[in-house]
Amino acid sequence: MDIKFSDLVQYFKDIASKHKGIGQKANEKHFYRFEIEEVLSGLKNINYPALILESYRCDFTDDLGDNILKNRSGAFILLDHVNDIGDFDQIHLVWDNLENIADDILIRIKRDKRDSFNKTIKDFKIGSVEYSLLANEQDRNYGIRCTFTISSPLTAARENTIWITE
Repeated sequence: MDIKFSDLVQYFKDIASKHKGIGQKANEKHFYRFEIEEVLSGLKNINYPALILESYRCDFTDDLGDNILKNRSGAFILLDHVNDIGDFDQIHLVWDNLENIADDILIRIKRDKRDSFNKTIKDFKIGSVEYSLLANEQDRNYGIRCTFTISSPLTAARENTIWITE
């Protein structure tokens, strides 16, 4: 199954809804896509903590076998707010909390990878994940950015159904 970006959006939106530390609700948004429309429409007015999914980029690997691998490199950001940028204890607590949430998400992804009904993250490469701490002192936002790769075969099975034959 070839996953689409909308599949990944729905998966991470579900994560934001199910994790008690994020708290996405129907009437209180904590999940955002880092896309130009959402940024322009008020990403400055977000509820904290927030899970922000970035768009992914793709490259391809051909190991000279039958399959082409489609490698999707993406990221999500966990973001929170502090009142005083000089309160380093509070900043470190925010980073610690967000790292714990990121760890929880990876543990959930690992569990969901085993679920045969969840095709979206079946090819999620846990070993590709990297975290980096973020600080935006101007907005008093601190966070953690988690990059990841999903590598899945690009099947040629659909080739016969999309081309007009003569």
